[in-house]
Amino acid sequence: MTELVEHGQLFIGGQWADPLGGDVIEVVSPHTEEVIGRVPHASRADVDRAVGAARRAFDEGPWPRTSLDERIEVVGRIKDGIAARHEEIARVISAQNGSPYSWSVLAQALGAMMVWDAAITVARGFPYEEPRDGVLGRILVRREPVGVVAAVVPWNVPQFVAAAKLAPALLAGCTVVLKPSPESPLDAYLLAEIAAEAGLPEGVLSVLPADREVSEYLVGHPGVDKVSFTGSVAAGKRVMEVAARNLTRVTLELGGKSAAVVLPDADVEATVAGVVPAAWMNNGQACVAQTRILLPRSRYDEFAEAFAAAAGALLVGDPLDPATQVGPLVARRQQRRSLDYIRIGQEEGAKILTGGGRPAGLEKGWYVEPTLFGDVDNAMRVAREEIFGPVVCLLPYGDQDEAVRIADDSEYGLSGSVWTGDVERGIEVARRVRTGTYSVNTFSLDMLGPFGGYKNSGLGREFGPEGFGEYFEQKMIHLPAGWEA
Repeated sequence: MTELVEHGQLFIGGQWADPLGGDVIEVVSPHTEEVIGRVPHASRADVDRAVGAARRAFDEGPWPRTSLDERIEVVGRIKDGIAARHEEIARVISAQNGSPYSWSVLAQALGAMMVWDAAITVARGFPYEEPRDGVLGRILVRREPVGVVAAVVPWNVPQFVAAAKLAPALLAGCTVVLKPSPESPLDAYLLAEIAAEAGLPEGVLSVLPADREVSEYLVGHPGVDKVSFTGSVAAGKRVMEVAARNLTRVTLELGGKSAAVVLPDADVEATVAGVVPAAWMNNGQACVAQTRILLPRSRYDEFAEAFAAAAGALLVGDPLDPATQVGPLVARRQQRRSLDYIRIGQEEGAKILTGGGRPAGLEKGWYVEPTLFGDVDNAMRVAREEIFGPVVCLLPYGDQDEAVRIADDSEYGLSGSVWTGDVERGIEVARRVRTGTYSVNTFSLDMLGPFGGYKNSGLGREFGPEGFGEYFEQKMIHLPAGWEA
């Protein structure tokens, strides 16, 4: 992206419409610090229009009443549209949030396509009606779409998270108001174009870029039946508080401070090759990033040296350069936050093994060197608080029980991994750590299984039949004695 991208309208109920307010969102490149895009800032009146359109489409329109096959056909066209434009989507996202282009292609764009595809697979096998033997006779358990969904997505993986919310909601028969972050609204316009071309009926989808104040108005709107939110713990708590006024259902996917547990029998080369991309993915701006690496004291120096060398070799630069491995942070405030935590870590007694400041030769742009702290105690702030930048901690432990205790000693419980020469031993550790997703000798996120967190990492699940079920109400129908289907 080199030319200024400007959009003058909002996507409301499937139609391009002039905004009712006059505010504008300027999208700033984290690499050049220059404005690269402008879009309308949705107002409360625009929210009323979008929710009203979604409400009518759900209560009176065809979408919830179409067959599953018809909804799959439309959603399949959205998936195909994303696949056809994945390189364009990746470039736009990298230009907005600094995500390295190579990572954007795989995770931001093709990853989003995989989410849409997996949701179709889940929808085909989902039990929409299930007869059971009740205590007093036969019953029918029926699952019906929850209604109007407010989907609030963050700036770090905007298409991936949008897909995680939109795909199951649309396949369930819900209507959706999508609220992208003000830092990354441009790719949402591409999604709106793709959805319009796919043939969604009137009212089914709206896209409203806006700030926190308008977002709060959306999640508190009485016309919304469910809120699906991804973001920080503080924002998630506020969403839950506002939604509670109307008893609106919520799904919250929040923060993480995930631990990669390296067992004493782990191979150094394989472990470092697997953990480093999982720790510094998306410039450290990922809720599932393995930002605490737990090392056995018996091999601490050996592993610490290898991790420091690998982190120090990461190529930092222009996010649109395919060779870049770590790009700039999304905003100046995020750069400042990471640099502040680097200072705090040093004051707490942690030792910088590599990085620790701005990269040489990159005075412009919101860059921070990939930074690795050694000799970190889990009581330190850098080990307890989500930094959301390229700052990772090495923590020594004694035995396996202590490693599990350290991994669990966190207000978060979103992700984690274990690295070992004995897979059965790794599975044993995975079963013990209290976190929503876990990997053994790998790091991945499977869209056919449930994703979500324990503790402050969230409420509810996304992906798989568990996540699909979040977009349904459940009804029990009592059947007369002697009835058979």
